[in-house]
Amino acid sequence: MKNYIKEQITNRKKILFLAKIDLIKTYRSATLGWFWAIFKPAFAIFVYYFTFIIGLKVSKNIFGYPYFLWLISGIVPWFFIRDIIQDGIECIRKYHYLVTKIKFNVSIIPTYTTISSFYIHLILLIITFLCFIISNNSFTLYIIQLPVYVILMFLFFNFLNLLLSSLSAVSKDFASFIKSFTTAIFWLSGIIYDIESINIPWLKYLFYLNPVTFIVNGYRNCFIKHIWIWNEPIQGIVFLIELTIIIFLSIKTYNKLKKEIPDLL
Repeated sequence: MKNYIKEQITNRKKILFLAKIDLIKTYRSATLGWFWAIFKPAFAIFVYYFTFIIGLKVSKNIFGYPYFLWLISGIVPWFFIRDIIQDGIECIRKYHYLVTKIKFNVSIIPTYTTISSFYIHLILLIITFLCFIISNNSFTLYIIQLPVYVILMFLFFNFLNLLLSSLSAVSKDFASFIKSFTTAIFWLSGIIYDIESINIPWLKYLFYLNPVTFIVNGYRNCFIKHIWIWNEPIQGIVFLIELTIIIFLSIKTYNKLKKEIPDLL
């Protein structure tokens, strides 16, 4: 862990620069350019809006807020998480030339790809704030805890990215296997429905073991539910335990594979 932190601090300027380059490279070839980065999640939100509000006529308020605002406050962090699971997992293999042709710290590749996706997340957060403002829904003091959930989300999925991308670098099938669970994770994380509405206690508690659920609920605690993070101590403790496990596994796996990755790529 000490060596990992040292690599990140030593290469911090390089990480930020490469994150910017990664973002530019991703959308440079697209016809819509940078607009495509916002258009894709915006279009997905529109599809969910059309499906639930217009198609299924889900018009009831949740915690006093329109369903659309409840939906967008939970789905915005999901777009960041989805990018890590679908794209970040192959980042080391994607930038194999950095590893095989020059002397390069492999550990910073997942970090700058995570930051690249995080830039888009910050833009979507701004759009979320604008949606609340336009709809005349004011913010409360609970919004000040949003950076806590943002930091926890970044840490968890940055280390998850390190773990998954390290394993993916040595096995192409592993990446395909993990990607196949993306849809299931979406539907089992309470993103488009309220987990509190589940009437099966053991199933509801099982859902709360999902770290994605913790992050999604955390965002909604700030925007919609108005709940302080310390008012749900058990969920917070479970997430911190999961974060600790992910950090341990990612560092352990990376240290074991970092010498083999250049040869396998």
